[in-house]
Amino acid sequence: MMKINALKICVLALLAVLFSACSTVKPSDNALVSAALKDRPKMLESYILGPGDVVNINVWRNPELSGSVPIRPDGKLSTTLVGDIVASGKTPAQLAEEIKQKLSVYIREPQVSVVVTGMQSYEFSSRVRVTGAVKSPISIPYRHGMTVMDVVLTAGGLNDFASGDGGVLYRQYQGKTVIIPVKLNEIFQEGDVTTNYELNPGDIITVPEKVL
Repeated sequence: MMKINALKICVLALLAVLFSACSTVKPSDNALVSAALKDRPKMLESYILGPGDVVNINVWRNPELSGSVPIRPDGKLSTTLVGDIVASGKTPAQLAEEIKQKLSVYIREPQVSVVVTGMQSYEFSSRVRVTGAVKSPISIPYRHGMTVMDVVLTAGGLNDFASGDGGVLYRQYQGKTVIIPVKLNEIFQEGDVTTNYELNPGDIITVPEKVL
């Protein structure tokens, strides 16, 4: 629960900054933008478990020790013989290894695998958000392959007050918030998809209003 609350605080703080910013935002330097755009989502194997997630624990040839187990708000899960074990903050492979070590007291050379089947903590941190001068600001679950155009269309498109070519994509990269210019007028009116970037989990697109 603490992990989810921390994620919510970080996202809300960033959104507050976006809403308070002026319509012209200074982009990050080109090298940082290029590096952030090349950064792709990590594979599920490196996913960090958190409260609310559900994992399937499989102990080979021991079905009575296998099954689907939720991670409680305190970050722990409970399974047969092992009892309570801290799962939050670990990868599935790390959790499997720890369960294996504890089961080795009772079973000779246990073979354990852990697979994530429900990702509640991931769902919040991985959402993609569109704010500002769009018809319906949204927060939606990340989907592999989704682009700037996809999510802006899902938000109903630009409203009448939007400064489309002043759009900005905010991406977290190596502990920094990278500011990436997005030319929405060029995308929608001219068919120029140069800045129709593929999105990452946690990306935020903000569209400023025109300066009158």
